[in-house]
Amino acid sequence: MAQHSTLLHLLAGGCGGTAGAILTCPLEVVKTRLQSSQLALRPLCLSEIHLPGMSVRLMNPSPPSPGVLKLLRDILEKEGMRSLFRGLGPNLVGVAPSRAIYFAAYSGVKERLNAVLVPESKKVHMLSAACAGITSATLTNPIWLVKTRMQLEARVKGEMASNAVQCAMRVYRTEGLRGFYRGITASYAGVSETIIHFVIYEALKQQLRNSHHSLSPPLTLSPNSHDFFGLMGAAAVSKTCASCIAYPHEVIRTRLREEGSRYRSFIQTLQLVVHEEGPLALYRGLLAHLIRQIPNTAIMMATYELIVHLASSTL
Repeated sequence: MAQHSTLLHLLAGGCGGTAGAILTCPLEVVKTRLQSSQLALRPLCLSEIHLPGMSVRLMNPSPPSPGVLKLLRDILEKEGMRSLFRGLGPNLVGVAPSRAIYFAAYSGVKERLNAVLVPESKKVHMLSAACAGITSATLTNPIWLVKTRMQLEARVKGEMASNAVQCAMRVYRTEGLRGFYRGITASYAGVSETIIHFVIYEALKQQLRNSHHSLSPPLTLSPNSHDFFGLMGAAAVSKTCASCIAYPHEVIRTRLREEGSRYRSFIQTLQLVVHEEGPLALYRGLLAHLIRQIPNTAIMMATYELIVHLASSTL
């Protein structure tokens, strides 16, 4: 029975994760470009000052980053429509197993912790989310590294860009197996986002359950539609809060995954970005991330819950 339950959560998590990945790929590319140092550190010459015995050229190391729409338009004009879907292959390959592993680990750990701790308590939700996040990040990091490298690879319109296999082979040749785990420390730090997201989500889900039971029948929608839209709202609210709080790890992870990167560790990257570009640089691409992530998470979570509910009620 436990094995059947795990398989169900694997299937539901995989379907839920795949549901929004294709539609939101262009925003994923824009977000990654905004996070990278290639865009952030493009120098802007201001003027040249002549002092006795020397000439000093003033430079702004951190020009204002372009907006989401402007970058979308620039990519379309200079690189073509296909560039907005760079990394979609690894994304599709990775999103189903990533979400499947995550949800299976989350439900499995939560089931075991409920037996030894206060059932459905915040401590259970936090520990379950942390274990699931670390497990998923460790097993799927190579896929996400290849995806990031592909999304950062700018090309002229019509020029053939490398595919996922070519990109992976280049990483292996130049950096070895360890190269596939660049950014893993930032992914572990990102588990904090997962914990915040699931704690808020479970609390909102409990509130929805309580309010649903307290409403009189004439005022409620059918149980399925009420639950579905309620869960989508709960997932969107919880993901927004979690993303805004924990977003800097996304920027640091992208920097660590850059090819030939001078960024070496989580702390060193954090200090370097803040020193060279200011604290606000840690939030580059946040708007694109929210526009993409909130509906994506809402669809994923609601799909996951719906599949689990339908499968449980018919078996």
